[in-house]
Amino acid sequence: MSLTADLLLHAYSAGVFPMAEHRDDPEVFWVDPKRRGILPLDGFRISRSLAKRIRNGGFQVTVNRDFAGVVDGCADRAETWINSEIRNRYLDLHLMGNAHSLEVWLHGELAGGTYGVSLGGAFFGESMFSRQRDASKVALAYLTDRLVQAGYVLCDTQFLTPHLASLGGIEITRARYRAMLREALSKDADFARPAVPTPQLLLQRMTQTS
Repeated sequence: MSLTADLLLHAYSAGVFPMAEHRDDPEVFWVDPKRRGILPLDGFRISRSLAKRIRNGGFQVTVNRDFAGVVDGCADRAETWINSEIRNRYLDLHLMGNAHSLEVWLHGELAGGTYGVSLGGAFFGESMFSRQRDASKVALAYLTDRLVQAGYVLCDTQFLTPHLASLGGIEITRARYRAMLREALSKDADFARPAVPTPQLLLQRMTQTS
């Protein structure tokens, strides 16, 4: 079965997602973890050092300015599950309005970012990357705030890594995830609607909810 944008959306709505063994492998397989990583939208942890980087790091944050650049940045590593077909289908989803990116810039260069798929009130975080220290953490902080402001109730991270755990990520059972997913799919959210906050406003809101 060929991978299509519609098939991808159906898979996400059922709780599964695609991966490839490596960038040159044309085959795609579906993943349905027994333990699922999520990032609670009211539990993002901002350390003092990260708050300082957000406040004084000189980063500029944009939304959907360079979706392809973010996907390519995420795939630019020794081992990646993003093959050419997966890349192209996410670009299709972006054109359909179902996939979004958040970019972090420094001195006019793409320093980091994250992207994911949007369905109802669920955001399925796919990957993130960093070319400057803390750029991916900055991206996740802005992403979490955006999801709250836009009306999302679920941020799926697929797996829980030490990096995500340090920022407040947790692991839940497949059954619990599917219950949360059903609830989230019944909601309406608009990723592109909120304005990008100033660093000061972002930190103020994060402090109030953490």
